Amino acid sequence: EVRLFTNNKDRDKYDTMADLFAIIVLTEHLEKAFIRDSITAEEYTSQCANLIAKYKTTMNFLSESVTNLETFMDDYKLTCPAAVNRFKIGVPATYEHAIGNTKNDMGKAAKYIAESVLHFITLMDTLRLNRYAVDELHPILADLIQSLNNVPGLPAGFEGKTKVRQWLITLHSMKASDEITEEQARQMLFEMEQSHTEFYRLLSGEHKEEDSG
Repeated sequence: EVRLFTNNKDRDKYDTMADLFAIIVLTEHLEKAFIRDSITAEEYTSQCANLIAKYKTTMNFLSESVTNLETFMDDYKLTCPAAVNRFKIGVPATYEHAIGNTKNDMGKAAKYIAESVLHFITLMDTLRLNRYAVDELHPILADLIQSLNNVPGLPAGFEGKTKVRQWLITLHSMKASDEITEEQARQMLFEMEQSHTEFYRLLSGEHKEEDSG
């Protein structure tokens, strides 16, 4: 008989690694089910957000044993590209691509615009206060990308969304207790200020005037 562990600490480690294996497989199945319209956007969003949170927590528990997701998957012969992509981005696809019941009525448009502005300002203020912890910045970025995706008429090529998505990926590769560097914070603040200004410009219709001029 081969013993995987000799004490409770080792046993906990292998139990947690088994949990990680299950989370990866479940997320892969969930992503495929969503692509095939086997579940609704609402069902997918709640389940996916839950799995991402569990993944992050489990990886923190295994920080001494599992260096990165790809190595773990190689060791256990796992091929789950959709799950890897979802964990890398760190938010459900419905947040990333604005899939759901977005309606173009003025009330909802105003709500999503106001939310986007609020999240932009909150993020910039957080950075100006030198609060660089991942677990402070990541939720604001996730809320911001969701609000931006819900704004009707916002051009698909709006660079601000690309910048927010890139920062989400960067932060999601770090531990919750980690902090971005001062240089990263300055860069993020610069990009968010630019994106905020461009957001207002696009909403005011200046881009239409320039295109026709």
